Amino acid sequence: MAVSTIDADGLAPGATATTLDGLTDCTVSASDPAVDTNPTSGTGHVWVNKTSGEQYILTDATAGANLWVNVGDGTGAVGPFSATGGTKTTVGDYTYHTFTSSGTLTIAAGSISTVPADVLLVAGGGGGGCSGNGGAGGGAGGLLEVDSFILSASSYSVVVGAGGAGGAGGGASGTDGDDSTFSTHTAIGGGGGGGRSGGSGGGAHQDNSPGSGTSGQGNTGGNPRNSGPFGAGGGGGASQSGGNAPASGDGGVGGDGKDWKSLGTTYAGGGGGGGVNGSGGLGGSGGGGRANSSAGSGTNGTPGTANTGGGGGGSSQGTSDGATGGSGIVIIRYLT
Repeated sequence: MAVSTIDADGLAPGATATTLDGLTDCTVSASDPAVDTNPTSGTGHVWVNKTSGEQYILTDATAGANLWVNVGDGTGAVGPFSATGGTKTTVGDYTYHTFTSSGTLTIAAGSISTVPADVLLVAGGGGGGCSGNGGAGGGAGGLLEVDSFILSASSYSVVVGAGGAGGAGGGASGTDGDDSTFSTHTAIGGGGGGGRSGGSGGGAHQDNSPGSGTSGQGNTGGNPRNSGPFGAGGGGGASQSGGNAPASGDGGVGGDGKDWKSLGTTYAGGGGGGGVNGSGGLGGSGGGGRANSSAGSGTNGTPGTANTGGGGGGSSQGTSDGATGGSGIVIIRYLT
């Protein structure tokens, strides 16, 4: 009885393929392969995109997670998405990369060409101010939202801004927070308490004007009360302006921050202003200092919360200090 044989190319002995597509280990198509394209020939299978001219070779035949290496120009490989950097977590349908300090987001070279991502950048909050009649609250770090940012096989630099120092020495504005950056996008550091502008503006203390915020990132600071009982304005926040100092002598309340994508954490709240009488404003982050009953004494402001970009609270009086703003944060998320 005759026994038929098949050569490694899938053809009977002596048979000749007239086209590439006639080989069982080669596919000619008008589109690229996909990660779930599983040819029976396994690794070494050649795929030719007759529309673009790109050519791929299958180097990993794992079902549903194939890796097709582009051997045309050496880029644009087709494979499962893989990224590293920051603290990586998966919650529900999304994977998150959270950076609480500067670092790098790296997309593996074998990943599929593009994946859309949502990005949150929060800069460092401004430090609270110091003034003889109550120091102003620091402005929150700028909060910048970038939707549908296209990730591709590359490395992306991430910079997380530090919070600004509080004012000291009897009468000084707080220092501005540092910027946070991702790729080409920048969130602006919060303005120091005492009228400095930034992502959100610092509040004003006696006889100066509040700082302004950056459009799309934050809001202006609050005004002081320049007659007794004195009080300083609150720093601006991501969602609203800083509060003006009320007639009671309390400091102005810091502007509210924002809960990005309703994840349950409020970012970029303004610092509260300090007051000679009563309690300092309860900012979206740091609170203002409260005066003691004895003349010339008081308490320092409360620092902004770390990794939220909150503004620092202002001092209650000239003998106390404004507080440091909170450091920023950068979060990148994409569908898993």
